[in-house]
Amino acid sequence: MDITQARAVVTGGASGLGNAVARHIAVRGGQVTLVDIQEGPGQAAAAAIGPQARFLRCDVSSEAEVNATMDAAAAAMGGIDLLVNCAGVIGAARVLGRNGPMAGEFFARVVQINLIGTFLCDKAAAAIMQRNTPNADGERGVIIHTSSVAAFEGQIGQAAYTATKAGLSGMTLPLAREFAAFGIRVLSIAPGIFHTPMVGGLPADVQASLGAQVPFPSRLGRPEEYAQLVESIYSIAMLNGETIRLDGAIRMQPK
Repeated sequence: MDITQARAVVTGGASGLGNAVARHIAVRGGQVTLVDIQEGPGQAAAAAIGPQARFLRCDVSSEAEVNATMDAAAAAMGGIDLLVNCAGVIGAARVLGRNGPMAGEFFARVVQINLIGTFLCDKAAAAIMQRNTPNADGERGVIIHTSSVAAFEGQIGQAAYTATKAGLSGMTLPLAREFAAFGIRVLSIAPGIFHTPMVGGLPADVQASLGAQVPFPSRLGRPEEYAQLVESIYSIAMLNGETIRLDGAIRMQPK
């Protein structure tokens, strides 16, 4: 698949990893639709990228909104052949906290956004991708999940978040196997500690401390590096059904 011809939907595209992916695709000549629940920042991000980008507001936890958004994106770009799922919430909290046990509604909300929201986007995009004209390898599209190293080394306070990120990795292979019949590949990326807006809001010494935990290179990951991996996945047809760690060899400690 050629990134210069991509017709991409990027959820969580208003900021962070999603925004880096959207900019990367547009710079290389592809079309991109930024999808986010943050309307103001989303519109501004699309405008900053230029005419190859557009913004659609969507709550990924709503099946009706997701379906309508994917249809609108396909109509605007003439189809969809790349979906990058970056929308999500951290959902950090102890199960047995100072104010009592975690509310079931809290856990369910994290699952609804991170895991079910990604599934809804996968399903809607794949239904559109299956109608694409295949390339020489028979490919019709690529779907990418944003998992996390927390899927493998979840820390204290990450029970809800880890459950969703492990779920994203876990459903990658079954989806890849099912969608193979349609020429659609499915992969997950599991980033380590990246310089996202949340990390960027921390004091400089805290950011430096986090970066020093990474064996090599001993720094925070750059969103553009995530975007570069997205392009590689999109371009290499043999990559399929796998979760790729992008973490500088870090292995997270309990806390």
